[in-house]
Amino acid sequence: MTFFKNLVRDEQGATAIEYGLIAALIAVAAITAMTSLGGTLSGTFQNVNDKMAPGAGA
Repeated sequence: MTFFKNLVRDEQGATAIEYGLIAALIAVAAITAMTSLGGTLSGTFQNVNDKMAPGAGA
């Protein structure tokens, strides 16, 4: 019976789960930000490429 009382009082598992959820949330936010930044960065490089293309043959 003491084992079950200690198991109920033990909060280490709950803390580990909370840290895991926080890490997952941070990962989702980072992936979202990097995806958005990647699209913007791709557009910027395409713009630079378009403006440099006429001068490449001269």
